Amino acid sequence: MSEIVHVGFNRVQRILLTLAAFVVVVAGMRAAQDILIPFLLSLFIAIIVTPLLNWLRSKGIPAGIAILLIILMILLAGFLIAVLVGSSLTDFSNNIPAYQSGLQGRIDSFLQFFEERGLKIVDKTFMEFIDPGAAMRLTSRLLTGLGNMLGDTFLILLVVVFMLLEAANFGAKMEVAMHQDSPEIDRSSIFLDNINRYMVIKTWTSLGTGLIATIWLSIWGVDYAILWGLLTFLFNYIPNIGSIMAAVPPVLLALIQLGPWTAVAVALGYFAVNMGIGSFLEPRLMGKGLGLSTLVVFLSLLFWGWVLGPVGMILSVPLTMSMKIALSSFDETQWLSTLLGNTKATNI
Repeated sequence: MSEIVHVGFNRVQRILLTLAAFVVVVAGMRAAQDILIPFLLSLFIAIIVTPLLNWLRSKGIPAGIAILLIILMILLAGFLIAVLVGSSLTDFSNNIPAYQSGLQGRIDSFLQFFEERGLKIVDKTFMEFIDPGAAMRLTSRLLTGLGNMLGDTFLILLVVVFMLLEAANFGAKMEVAMHQDSPEIDRSSIFLDNINRYMVIKTWTSLGTGLIATIWLSIWGVDYAILWGLLTFLFNYIPNIGSIMAAVPPVLLALIQLGPWTAVAVALGYFAVNMGIGSFLEPRLMGKGLGLSTLVVFLSLLFWGWVLGPVGMILSVPLTMSMKIALSSFDETQWLSTLLGNTKATNI
């Protein structure tokens, strides 16, 4: 009679196996980013518009017609963005060399002003290692990368349609697959509700932040105000540091185009809207449980940006937040959710 041998692993071996599996999964995600990115964008859009789908269905509109209305609304929004931003992005990319030259001239004038008064701030040798136009080029590459993703619009919208159709029947499928009083149903419901709540609140606050930034830049006459408003909207999904990253290009452009005092005014405007919406309104809408530590935000930005490129930078925090909410849904992993959070205790 053969004996069954149970092979056990000690703690160190389990950790090594987990790390090895993580490396394999990450390598697979990086290799499959052409497929993964449209899927994640589709999921991102589907989560945001699901409350609208539920509202339309509550008004007696059939699911098919409600989904058609939502898709038409998405297409209209995409068309408006393409019309308003497309030419600005091309024009901005073409003018990058001129902006770099103008920025370098502003910096040289600033240093010369103090040198004439006997105060040498930075050695010229050190300045050779600083490229003041790097932020402009990085912004252009990021926006171009996001624009290239619009080439997959048909695929993304097709996946969104199927996701919304699945969402309409997902609750009923869960009840059939599991017992109605199963704790897994409650956990899944809480997880989906928290993800949906986070994404909807974040989208509305990001939209408000981008709109205010566009108006503020238009008042001061900064070029490509709508383009910078779109960038602010996208980067607002990255808390703490996203608003700073979004403010750098328009502040530099204001410095080049209109001078230092206008640049200061633009920077103060971004600071005010970030304090008002990002630090005051948004935390009160979301609650203390839906937050990430600054270190986790920064590391997730680097990690997902490396794995998925420019789109990964925008989706970095929503993806990490989804992991955090999933971890908080189970008692065994709640401690990991607490470590990822920005408060002493995470209660979702």
